[in-house]
Amino acid sequence: MKRIMNLLRGMVVLSATGPFPERLLNLCAQEGVDFWKLSWLDAHTIRFTTRRETLGRLRKLAARADCALLVEESRGLPDFLMRFRHRYTFLLGLVLALVAVMLLSRFVLVIQVEGNERVPTARILQELRRQGVRPGVFGPGVDCRQVAQASLLHLEDLSFMAVNLHGTRLQVIVRETIPLPEKLDESGFYDIVARADGIVLHVEAEQGEAAVQNGDTVRAGDLLISGTMVMEPPKYSDLPIRTYETHARGRILARTWRTLEAVMPIPAPVKNLTGETRTLWALELAGVRIPLLGRRDEEGTWDSQETVWQWNLPGGIRLPLALQREQRRRYERTEAEPDREAAREMLEESLRRRLEEVIGEDGSVESTAFQVTEADGLLKVTLQAECQEEIGREIPGTGQIPEQKTEDG
Repeated sequence: MKRIMNLLRGMVVLSATGPFPERLLNLCAQEGVDFWKLSWLDAHTIRFTTRRETLGRLRKLAARADCALLVEESRGLPDFLMRFRHRYTFLLGLVLALVAVMLLSRFVLVIQVEGNERVPTARILQELRRQGVRPGVFGPGVDCRQVAQASLLHLEDLSFMAVNLHGTRLQVIVRETIPLPEKLDESGFYDIVARADGIVLHVEAEQGEAAVQNGDTVRAGDLLISGTMVMEPPKYSDLPIRTYETHARGRILARTWRTLEAVMPIPAPVKNLTGETRTLWALELAGVRIPLLGRRDEEGTWDSQETVWQWNLPGGIRLPLALQREQRRRYERTEAEPDREAAREMLEESLRRRLEEVIGEDGSVESTAFQVTEADGLLKVTLQAECQEEIGREIPGTGQIPEQKTEDG
């Protein structure tokens, strides 16, 4: 560390020649002038190293000791800068660079969000931007505590937020709320009816009276679980049958048969590339897009593909600096005969996805069959599937009593 400080302050290697050079050393000791690396070159010449700032005092002491001083070597930061004393442009650039570093180090360049799992980082960054915190903002002007408190008011899924400023890096530490268990709605009077035709495979009546049994065939709209509960009187009693209303709840698993259709016009509309292309370059700095090359032509119809090169620091820290390239290709809409096989596969895949949405996550597909027809300029694909799915849905209660209960009564 001492050597580094000496290099920053500058060092000189001197040789002193005189009848009694040791007198110069005694004067240096008396005046508190530091020196080191002392060596005798001959009986009247010595060499030593000292700081550049003491050179003026040493010349006066050498005159008192009748010694001649010779600067043999000079090194350190002052000598390095003196080389450019006539290069004003370089000095100006150096000064501007130092000023830029001092100023830019006061601005936020990176925002890091830590501790979130359910809440997207983009949502947190959006709220911080709404509070005026974004890459490029003046760091000392950010009230970290106020920003954290204001952001928590608008982010209900967060229970804690801390904003810490570390130079050009803004660290956001969050803690998410613990999700409350789903509370069942016990209020109201509801029945459960079938939303599709099928054969009942399994009945779970958690609340209410089951109106069907395993193996029953039901149609869409038939009562599955009644919200009207029947209370039978004691045996050999003349009291009437009592009923009360509740919120029916349960699961009905059934075998169902689904028929779905998808069509495509023949010939089909397609994009015909004209061969005209555009390449646009832009620089995104702290959320601001700066166009560099290329001109956007909004006339006609264009396809665009964007490529972004993001600058990152070691460790994966993203800088608010990115280079964007947008490649645009002009096209015209025309009609063409599609590949029948490719069109059929596309429609079949679309029907499979629709079927999965219809039967839900708990449903399963037992078998499928496709039928392809072409008529009136349309290619039609029909899907017939056998499934197992939960077919119950809630409707406002009707007061209907399950038949088996009325018969018993």
